[in-house]
Amino acid sequence: MSARKAAAAAEPDCGDLGIAEQVAIYQREFPTVDPQVETIVSSLSRVARRMSVAYDRQLTVLGITSAEWEVLKALVVAGSPYRLGPGELAKRLGLTPAAMTHRIDRMVAEELVTRERDEANRVRVIIELTETGRDKWLESMRMAAVFEEELLQDVGADERTVLSGLLGRMLTRIETGAP
Repeated sequence: MSARKAAAAAEPDCGDLGIAEQVAIYQREFPTVDPQVETIVSSLSRVARRMSVAYDRQLTVLGITSAEWEVLKALVVAGSPYRLGPGELAKRLGLTPAAMTHRIDRMVAEELVTRERDEANRVRVIIELTETGRDKWLESMRMAAVFEEELLQDVGADERTVLSGLLGRMLTRIETGAP
């Protein structure tokens, strides 16, 4: 097991520790670790994990999975009339065509999307967001907005601007493969 995988596997067990305690252990075991960097990274990791759990709980209330939500989001992002081919959906979500087909099958059964032949090109299939699917997506966004506002309630407007910029720069660095 790689050191990164081992650390990731061990992370949930550290949940009872405060960040400062966790970083102190890291320093004990790896004295050259930068405590400021570890504090930032560990905090980001915990925030992301807890946000993911909260979002999953909200989606469970709505009766959809995070995988289904990703499809709904992709269709909404595509814009009105909220339609894409299954191949384009798979590409946008980083899925194989087979995985996308399985996901779409479930979502058609749940009436979140429809699957129809393209009238202009009978070989092509179109996946379209249903009113039910759009309603579930909108409600998930409403719920997320409440959660996110609560999450950031102690961060002022100026701090939010700074935090947004800092996280944006980190994300750009990661997405360009720099680290």
